[in-house]
Amino acid sequence: MLDPKQNELDTFLKKYPDIELVHVILTDPVGIQRGKGVRPHELKAIFEQGRAFPSSIFSLTVLGEDVEEAGLLWDIGDQDCFAHPIPGTLKRTAWLEKTGQVYLAFRPDSGPAAAADPRLRLSDISERMKKDGLYPVLAIELEFYLLDKAAARDGRIVPALAPGGLYNDQVQVYSIQELDDFDPFLRELYAACDAQNLPAESVISEYAPGQMEITLTHRADALQAVDEAIQYKRLVKGVAEKHGMIACFMAKPFTANAGSGMHIHLSLNDAKGNNQFASEAAAGNDLLRHAIGGMASTINDSMAIFAPNANSYRRFRRNTYAPVAPTWGVNNRTVSFRIPAGPPKSRHVEHRICGADANPYLAAAAVLAAMHHGIKTKSDPGPATTGNGYATKVEGLTLNWFDALDAFEESKFIVDYFGADFVKIFSAVKRAECERFFAEVTDLDHRWHLRTA
Repeated sequence: MLDPKQNELDTFLKKYPDIELVHVILTDPVGIQRGKGVRPHELKAIFEQGRAFPSSIFSLTVLGEDVEEAGLLWDIGDQDCFAHPIPGTLKRTAWLEKTGQVYLAFRPDSGPAAAADPRLRLSDISERMKKDGLYPVLAIELEFYLLDKAAARDGRIVPALAPGGLYNDQVQVYSIQELDDFDPFLRELYAACDAQNLPAESVISEYAPGQMEITLTHRADALQAVDEAIQYKRLVKGVAEKHGMIACFMAKPFTANAGSGMHIHLSLNDAKGNNQFASEAAAGNDLLRHAIGGMASTINDSMAIFAPNANSYRRFRRNTYAPVAPTWGVNNRTVSFRIPAGPPKSRHVEHRICGADANPYLAAAAVLAAMHHGIKTKSDPGPATTGNGYATKVEGLTLNWFDALDAFEESKFIVDYFGADFVKIFSAVKRAECERFFAEVTDLDHRWHLRTA
């Protein structure tokens, strides 16, 4: 019987004989896609044996700089670790000439870098849940801004001007005019998604000029859902660049405008594919409430994952569609954990805390771990929030990067689900970024304090 991996490779090479370069891509702990360009004839060895990468590739900051304290560099001789193709990710890169791509991940036996592999963490947690009869169903929504690339080269960060359109400085949420203005970009984006078999669906103009969201179909395989979100994010950026724009997934690119979130929709099936959250009650059943209780009780343990950068914390402001407390409610967008309206069989929860800058693998892993913890401990989320969740007196989220890293490092819950080695590596990298970021003296320092101090 033909090896499915070999069949995937043979089918790809026969279908696209003109391909000249293939990007082999890893998603590192901070969410950056790194890798190499290889020639098509190299793929056979990669599919059979994997591809070597230095262990330090998973201990880099967002600036691409080594963090020695992570323990993946000099301590172990920056040894090679072999990453292997993720099934179903070998595809043509529609926005580049004669180029393909395949995503890779480390395996448990790949060496020390495996401890930091975000996809492997999600896989481990998902399998842990399945052993208890809980099968995660997941979908990811990512908001992003379209920005003017030419202006960015001049140091100005402004929304993109659509070809033939007029500059828009109005919010105009759900604007059909804005969709019309960006029609050439959206058409190519959908075509690229279709070509890569990515399940892109509805598009809306979001709550700021140039801000958009395209939904992805939910999947009964959590890994598949996040693999597709990772591919989709690169695709959006690539198609935007081709149209002279930057697709920006920063959590808060503009002070006065809405931030960009990553909303994770989750439910749990049983082994036969039935939704275990299904309920005639709009607030869901006990299992759903225990899952929400787990998410609420562990939220600050995971904030370093959900809000991984200094900019992430600028997004959390009252009355901006970004939550500020571990609240839950039914059909209520002012809470952190929202049970959307819908028929009983569709009952699920929308986790609204993450910024669009969070690593989707780690964010999904942390949410699933919290749900599992809540179900195992029968955690009580307390009463549902009705009305304005921003007015709640519930103790809020940790909204300071230093404090979030402290909570992450000290969390027994995080160590239990992610492992001590991952905690050490991720903490070292993000701590290095945090200290570097706040050591910088900015123009704002001078504007506020040059003559007032």
